[in-house]
Order: sequence, then C-alpha cells, then structure tokens
Amino acid sequence: MKKCLLKIGILFFGITNVFAQNVLLRGVVSDSSTTEPMVNANILAFPKNDGERTQFAITNDKGEYVLRLEKEIVYSIEVSYLGYQKFSFDYTATQDDTKNLAMVPKTNDLDEVVLEYKIPITVKEDTITYQTDAFVTGEERKLREVLKKLPGIEVDREGNVTAQGKKVTKVLVEDKTFFTGNSKLAVNNIPADAVDQVQVLDNYNKIGFLKGLQDSDELALNIKLKEDKKKFAFGDMEAGAGIKDRYLVHPNLFYYSPKTNVNFIGDLNNIGVKSFSFSDYLEFNGGFGKLMDDIGGYFSLSRDDFSQFLNNTDFRANTNRFGAFNLRQTVSSKTDINSYVIANSSDTETENNTLNTYNNSDGFLNEDRTERNNYNNFFLIGKATVEHEPNRDENVTLNSFAKLTKNKGDGIILTQSEDQNTFFNTLHHVSALELKQNVEYSKRFSRAQTLSLEASLVFQNNTPENTWETDQVFLQGLIPLEEDDSYQVFQQKETRTTSFDLILKDYWVLNNFNHIYTTFGTNLRFDDFTSGEIQQLTNGSVNDFSENGFGNQIDYRFNDTFLGLEYKFLAGIFTVKSGLFYHNYIWDNNQEGLSVNNSTQVLLPAFDAEAEFNSSEKIRFRYRQRMQFPTIDQLGANFMLRSFNSVGLGEPDLQNGRNHSYSLSYYKFSLFRGLNLNAGLTYTKRTQSVKNTTVLDGINQFVTYTMFNQPENSLSTNFRFGKRINKIKLSLESRGSYNEFFQLVNDNVSKNLSRSISATGKVETMFDKWPNLELGYTHKPSVYTTSTSKNTFTNSSIFANLDYVFFNDFHLKGDYERTEYTNEGQNLTNVFDVANVSLFYQKEDSPWGFEISVNNLFDVRFKRQNSFSDFLIRDQSTSIMPRIVMFKISYKL
Repeated sequence: MKKCLLKIGILFFGITNVFAQNVLLRGVVSDSSTTEPMVNANILAFPKNDGERTQFAITNDKGEYVLRLEKEIVYSIEVSYLGYQKFSFDYTATQDDTKNLAMVPKTNDLDEVVLEYKIPITVKEDTITYQTDAFVTGEERKLREVLKKLPGIEVDREGNVTAQGKKVTKVLVEDKTFFTGNSKLAVNNIPADAVDQVQVLDNYNKIGFLKGLQDSDELALNIKLKEDKKKFAFGDMEAGAGIKDRYLVHPNLFYYSPKTNVNFIGDLNNIGVKSFSFSDYLEFNGGFGKLMDDIGGYFSLSRDDFSQFLNNTDFRANTNRFGAFNLRQTVSSKTDINSYVIANSSDTETENNTLNTYNNSDGFLNEDRTERNNYNNFFLIGKATVEHEPNRDENVTLNSFAKLTKNKGDGIILTQSEDQNTFFNTLHHVSALELKQNVEYSKRFSRAQTLSLEASLVFQNNTPENTWETDQVFLQGLIPLEEDDSYQVFQQKETRTTSFDLILKDYWVLNNFNHIYTTFGTNLRFDDFTSGEIQQLTNGSVNDFSENGFGNQIDYRFNDTFLGLEYKFLAGIFTVKSGLFYHNYIWDNNQEGLSVNNSTQVLLPAFDAEAEFNSSEKIRFRYRQRMQFPTIDQLGANFMLRSFNSVGLGEPDLQNGRNHSYSLSYYKFSLFRGLNLNAGLTYTKRTQSVKNTTVLDGINQFVTYTMFNQPENSLSTNFRFGKRINKIKLSLESRGSYNEFFQLVNDNVSKNLSRSISATGKVETMFDKWPNLELGYTHKPSVYTTSTSKNTFTNSSIFANLDYVFFNDFHLKGDYERTEYTNEGQNLTNVFDVANVSLFYQKEDSPWGFEISVNNLFDVRFKRQNSFSDFLIRDQSTSIMPRIVMFKISYKL
C-alpha cells in the first residue's frame, strides 16, 4: 500500500508540473479617479488564434486578478464592470507579467450597451451566475457533468452537490422548485444541453421579504434553461439489456413553458440502481438541517420501519421500479400550484455475515450470524402545494402531503455461538399511512414589523408485524414458550399518532443593526400504541403471551408550549443573536389502569455569533440546549419482544433527558484563488439521558430503561479543503469523532470510548482534450475501547476515475477502488477490488447514443464494515451484486 501511495504521489507531482506551464498575467483593477479596487470585475482574454479557448478571471475583494494564458499566443483582453467604460488591449503571453488596470466611469448611463460575449461568471451579493457555455465541451450528457466543470462546484457519486464548500439544499429550474428540490433527481436526470446558466443562491429564502430576518443556511441552485427549451418538450430515453437477463429502461421527459412545467422520470432495472434512498426520504420530511433542530423527530424518523428498508443499499439482487411525476401550473401572476407523485416498488435480496462480539463483566462472547432476506417494498408519496402571493408584502402557502408504504420481507437467521446454534425463518410486514396538512402565512406590515405563522396537522398509522419460526427453544426464561415440535412466535404492533404544531413569530426591526424576535408555539401529540405476542402451536391452538406479562396498550399525550424572545444585533463584522425560550412540557401515559402524569418547566437558552470578514469568509459559533423525551415503546409497563434474542421492559415513570450542543465552524471561499475551505467542530454533552440497562445471558438480552445522570460527551470534527491550480484540482477531506459513553450491563457500569477518523486526499484533472483522471487515497481507522479491551479496525482504499472523450464521438469512463480492511482484534484482513467501466458513442448532431458498460468488473461478491454499540462490536460482511455487462441505447428528444 505504501509503494502504491508513493507512485501516486510521484504521478500527482508529474501531472501538476507538466500541465501547469502557463504564463500568468496578474494585477489590480481599480477606479481611475478614486483608485478604489473594483470587486468582481470581469477580465476576458480572447485568443486571436483559432482553436484556443477564451480565458477569463474575476477580481477578488482587493481588486486582484490572475489570468492563465497559453505561451506565445496573442490575446485581445477586455475588462468590463457595470457603470464603467469597457477597457481593452492586445497582449502577447511570453512570460509572467504584472499589469494594473484602471477603469473610467461612464459619463452617460443611458448609452446603449451591446453585449458581444457573455461573461462566464458574475457575482452579485449572494448570487453567483455561471454561463455554462464557457465551461462545457459538448460531450456532457447530464446536469451533473456540467456542474463538475464549474469552478467552486462539486458533485459526488450519489448526486449531492457542494457549491462554495457548502452543501446545496434545494434545486430550482427557472426559479421554480424542481420536484421536491432534492439535488439528486435534478443533477442525474436534467439533460446537459438544456442548461444555459447555473445560479448559486446563498442564504436562500423562497419568501423575499423574510431574507435577513430568518436565519437561512440554505444554498440553492437555480438552473436557467436555454431559450429554445423554455417552451419546449425535451429529455432522453435509455434502454439496455445484458447477460443473465439484465435490463434497464430509463425515460426522462420534460416540458417547460412560461406557465406550465411537466416532468416525468422513470426507472425500471434489475442491475442494483436504487432511485430512492434514506437521504432522499429525509429531504421529503424537511431535510437533515431542519430535522436536527428537532432531534427527537429526526431519531423517530430514522428508526421507523420504513427507514430500515431504505437503509439497505447493498444487495445480492435488486429489481427496481420507480416513477416520478411533477406538474407545476401558474394559475395567475399571484398563484402557483405545484404537485408531485413519486412511486417506487422493488424486490430485493440481501445477505449479511456478521461476527458479533458481546462485552460483559464475564469477558467476551463471539457470535457468528448469517442473515438472508427477500423484500418486496412499495411506497407512494404525493404532495400538492398552492403558493399565493397577493402582493409583495404577503405570502400564503398550503401543503397537502400523503405517504403510503407496504413492505414485506421473509428471510432466515443462522446464529452460532458457544452455547447456541439456532436457525430461524422470519417474516416481516409493515403497512403505514401518513397524512399531513400544512399552512404557512407571512406578512410584512411595515419595514419594522413582519409576522410569520406556520401550522400543521398530521395523522400517522403504522402497523409492523413480525414472525420468528424455529425448531428449538429460544429466549429461554424470557418468553413463555410451550413445548412443541416447532416454535412459531408472532408479534403485532400498531401506532396511531395525531399531532398538531403551531409556531407564530413576530420580527421587529428596530433599525438596520438591531432586531427583536418574539416566538410563540405549541406542539400537541396523541399516540395510541399497542403490542402483542403469541405462540402458534402445531395443533392449532394459541399460547397468548399476555397471560405472562406481555402485551402493551398505551395512550400517550405530549404537549410542549413555549414562548421565546431573541435579540439580534450587528456590530461591525459581528452578527450576534441571543435568545431565551420558556417551555412548559406535559407528558402523560395511561396503560392498564396505570396513569403517570409528568410536567416540567424550563428556560432553554440559545446563542449564535457570526463574524463575516467578507462575503466569502465567515466564522460562526452556535450553542443550543435541548430536552429529550422517552419514546413510547420505552414507557411500556409490560414485556415486549424486540428481536429473536432480545426482550424489553419499559418504565412508565421515565423523565426527560437534557443535552448541550456547542459548534464552531469556519468557511472561506475564493473564486479568484480557486480555493474553498470548511472546518467545523461540534461538542455535545448529555447531562441526563434515558439509558438501556441490559442483562446478557450468552447472546440473549433483557433490556430495561433507566434515567442516567452521569455526563456523556461526544466530539466531532470535519475539514474540507479544495484548491484549483490551472487544470488541476486538489482536495483534502477529513471527518473525526470521539465518544465517551457508559454501558450498563449485568449490574456493572463501565465507561467506553470510541474514536474514528476518515481522511481522503485526491487530485483531479480538468483538461479539455486530454484524458481526465481523479486519483485519491482514503484512510479510516476506528478504535473501540472498553474497561477490559481495545479493538482497532482500519479501512484503507486507493481509488481512480477516468473520463476521456476521443475521436470526438467516443466517451470512455472508468472507476477503480482497492480496499484493504483490517480487524486487529480478530486478526482478520481482507483486500478487494471494485471497478466499473463504460464506453459511450454518439455521433455529433445525432439523437442516438450507444453504450457498453461493465459494473463490478472483478466480480467481487461482498464488502466489509464495522460498528459499535453499548456492549456489542460488529464486524459485518455484506453481499453485493455480481458482475453485470450491459448494452444500452439512448435517444435524445
């Protein structure tokens, strides 16, 4: 591995030196009369030789510019700035040179301006606009390939977009939200040749007059279409077939006009391409950022049964059927209707082989577990939105949302340990329905007074069912099995939830430097939870576990009514907002004649401070204090089966937990230097929490819950650095975490530590005519330390990606990754290679394209990973899809 890294380093150095032989022309652009530097002035260098590309630069906050020019080429250089006379001169690039430029103000602003050339990049306040024609070469097929060529924008393999070092949270097309606004659907499906401009909108807010009042971390991309696509049907269709009955059908159809937008995306394949993931699911529920402000809502969402199916991303086999339809209609100049329906059906086979190491006071116990599952999953999500803007100072939005899911699974579990060797057949079925009605109203009464209101009503019904079948007694002493030839245990649960949320916020602008915000809100939630377990005997009779303390029926009510006051002020480069929120919490649960009533009143502080050195360099500190409340299954007074080796017993008297979160982040971005830098540090301290108390007997677990008052700490860091040097892009990304937590096992309390780091360095070329390479190395060590042991895992990988257009009509793509996995505690080492390659052919001006692709070239059948919990260390091997060879035909409308 070290020799490979050395060779890659030498290759990086060679590439950088060979292709960085440019002549640099630099200097300062200033006002001729005041000598003040001109910020964001555009400098264009037009080559007088045919075949050479136009070069451009944009000045930074000091008026500095750098042009990278081809040696011995004669250029006509033009400098432009709004309100100033255009300045031009000829220049021959022979050696590095410095030339300061002075701009003369226009004497008559009414003169006609004729634009002969579109400026590649323009910067205006929070908006950066890219003219895509200045960056693309014509071989791009999808929006993602266009974005990867724009300075300051990056796209990962899944379709997540980063601009200026910040994650893009919403995608618009022609100023309108595209489907849900999720970047994945847009960048992987919008045809490249339809895109005219890409706008990056920082601090985005869909309601203009709330910008500057509401704190917005949203970064949006607005895709501007070419003129001939603004009232036109366009798109593409792709179909493919491969050996062993592989197939793919993927239509993308779009119709845009000034008043009507229609989009359809379809996907039918059995090659493992999954069109909807857990991260997409989070976006449909408000996005990760919004959910993290409601940490309880996030964990509830991430742990629900539907999310467990979405988290499966590796398969032995997968057939996916996906359809998404979006209709947006402008009813009038004041009213828009936007609706979408997304449906997905999939058949999936998964296999996991896991080495589980259980840590308790008696030492360690190893368990080998094999799980195979067949899933049939279906979901339907629909949303209709009416946006009405009666005038520039008022906005009303109505949202209706529906989600229907039906998921079925059957599988096997084989568990082998020192004292147990058991085989299970399993069945799992989930049906869920969610209906949500939401209204948002905002009104600006005057420059000083603005009001916003948001209310929502939600109904949810979730009914998971589980069956375990085996020929051996299991969970002996924990569940009341009757002796039989075989054992079949059936569990049924149901949760019905109705909730109402209301937030009313008043924004009082004292002046440009002082704001006061007042917030009133309430969250009211009613839950009805039931669970029950039975044993179906072979003679047809039923052993109802409820006669032995199983089965729960809980009526749960939760109410949070709060009032908050925040003061925000601007002092020089600093923006500071401090707030104090009074919360009155009431939560009750009633079950089998037992009634528990709880209430607490707390003052929760919040603090934000930001120093903005300039528009592209900021540092921010944030503090939050949050309350956490037990989930409904943790309150059950009766036993409940958690899995084939675990039984739980809730505690109706559980109180609330509390945690403190501190975060510090730094951001710097420079188009002038081709630089972006992001760094962040987050520290969380839990002073009180609900903890699992576990009794381990072999692999069997009896879990109860208790309030735990000893502090637990966690620290996470992130670092991202990117630098573009001519045609070379360098980047370094790192994440780290450190956690101190307690495990309560077999009446012993012990402190555990976990540490993990992920660091990736890579170099990427951005040539127009040469093959483009991306080379990198990732190192991921993780350490789990208990009072009696230390376990170390390491994942190291070298990866390479190739993108090469040759003979004008051929497009070759390939990617390769070599991973070395080490588990030092078990003395396990695995090395595996994964590669994909495709060759695409499309003759210029022809709508037809042809492609041959091979996925998983080396036919690797599994990958490895590890994880930790309170007392369990997992080393998991997951099956992945075999080698797939495909021939595809595409047609561009």
